[in-house]
This record gives sequence, C-alpha cells and structure tokens, in this order.
Amino acid sequence: MIAIPMAEQKSQNIIQTVQEYGKRLFGFIRGRVKTDEDAQDILQDVWYQLSNVTNIDSIEQVGSWLYTVARNKITDKYRKQTTQHLEDFVYEDEDGEVSYKDILLADFKTPEDDHLKQVFWEELFKALDELPEEQKQVFVLNELEDLTFREIAERTGENIKTLISRKRYAVAYLRERLKTIYIELLNY
Repeated sequence: MIAIPMAEQKSQNIIQTVQEYGKRLFGFIRGRVKTDEDAQDILQDVWYQLSNVTNIDSIEQVGSWLYTVARNKITDKYRKQTTQHLEDFVYEDEDGEVSYKDILLADFKTPEDDHLKQVFWEELFKALDELPEEQKQVFVLNELEDLTFREIAERTGENIKTLISRKRYAVAYLRERLKTIYIELLNY
C-alpha cells in the first residue's frame, strides 16, 4: 500500500468536495445575492475557508458545514456592503412605498452625494416641523433615536396602538413630502 502525503490527501478531499457540492452550493448562494459575480465571490470565499481547515476529515457533515459558511458569507457581504450612489439607498417596500431611511444614515463617498444627503436632512426637518407634535415625536423617537414603541409608551404614557397609528400618519406624510424633494434632487 502506497502512503499518500497528507497535503495531497487534503487536496484530493477538496477537489472531491468541490465536484460534489460546487453546482448546488453556487445555486444556493445565487438565489440569495444580486449578481452572478457576487455569488462567485462568495463561493470562492467558501472554498478558501475550506482550504484553510487543517483536517477536512474532522468535519462531520461537510455539506452542512459548507452551507453554513455560505450563509455566513452572504450575511457578511450585506453587512459590509457600501453603496456608492444616493439612489441606491432608496427602495420600494411591499406596498410600493418609497423608503428613505437609509439615505439619512448613509456614509457617502462623494462630495456630491454628501451634499444631497445634507439637503435631504434639511428637508426632512422642515417636513417634520409641519407634522402635528405627537406624530413628530413618535417618528423621531422611533426612527431617529431607535426607541421601541414599548419604550416610547413607557416614556410618554401613551398606548402603543396610538403611537403606531401616529407614526403611520407621520410616515405617510413624510414619504409623500420627501418623494417630491427626492425626485427634484435627482434631476438637479
């Protein structure tokens, strides 16, 4: 019997694993990211992490391990993702309503985008001042100060359902008001 060097055995194990799981793992990743390139990058990271495992035979369920690493890499990608343009921060929710929260909290890379963000903040505060005080308060506490409705209820003594309703009215008004401003800024 010929003894196979450990490095060669590890290499054979990796090749066999790539052949066995490669297509399915790529499909799994591709279904959770925006582009083929993103999926390829994540898959490459998964294979790289596998290659750094000292003893692949110590992994009891290789498939489960690979999918767990892939899920973690996908999550990491979205946590670290930086958007370069203002319009990338705007999205429509399930109801087709536009959300601007990410614009307000973004860290822009270009002076032009930074200027647009500043204008948007100014317009937000103007629009907030147009709201009834109760709606403004719940919006600011929940969206900008990240308090939960329970915390706001404890602080203000108001019913949670009342707070939710006030925020809903505030959001509806602000979305409509800021939508016009946003369109104007894009055409600027």
